[in-house]
Amino acid sequence: FDVKKVMARRAAMELREGYIVNLGIGTPEYISAVASEEGCSDLFTLSTEAGNIGGVPTVGNDFGCCWNGEAMIETAGIFDMYDGGSLDAGCLGFLEVGPNGDLNSSKKEGLGIGVGGFMNIAGGAKHVVFISSFTAGKPEYQLGNGKLRIVRDGSKKKFIQNIAQISFSAEVALDQGKDITYVTERAVFKLTREGLLLTEIAPGVDLQKDILDQMEFTPIVDKNLKEMPSEIFQEQWGGLRAYMTKE
Repeated sequence: FDVKKVMARRAAMELREGYIVNLGIGTPEYISAVASEEGCSDLFTLSTEAGNIGGVPTVGNDFGCCWNGEAMIETAGIFDMYDGGSLDAGCLGFLEVGPNGDLNSSKKEGLGIGVGGFMNIAGGAKHVVFISSFTAGKPEYQLGNGKLRIVRDGSKKKFIQNIAQISFSAEVALDQGKDITYVTERAVFKLTREGLLLTEIAPGVDLQKDILDQMEFTPIVDKNLKEMPSEIFQEQWGGLRAYMTKE
């Protein structure tokens, strides 16, 4: 039980029954474990770039394998599927986010690490959920009693004025009518024409100190700003099915 699990839970709340979903490397991988733990793996179909369809994709060094998969096809075939518009949702990580929602996932500390299948998934999915910690550089957290406390923030901001490289274009996504959500351990944003809209913050965090002061730009704050569900900040949850099956 840690912030990765919290983020995976909140990201999974964006998914709906019947969805075909891709999971990217990193924190998004944990969505499969959360869905399995919550007894919701039967509600949607998970897939990975390696060619697995269905079942429960594995995490960490075993990523690319799958428990009880329904099918496995060649990587080229899965990308034909993604490029053809079969994906309902893609869950992907990120390194940096700009004021208008543009995102960098391909250049880190001056090195071009490449996008891999990121652009195919982000471009092909109707709903994209980006998932990462709010700051980088070994932040420390305390979880308990349905709340999050930032013990020590990371040394590097991720929501910055000038991202190193545009791996995802917010403008193009909006023109295509996509639903874009950014999930972190302490805040949730939605992409709008006016920029990033802050819609939720974690219970226990301070809006100014823990969120706005840790960004290089000021997002739009929803006038109906809500708290993220406190139950996802507890060790035991059991509420995912209700979110995935709602209209």
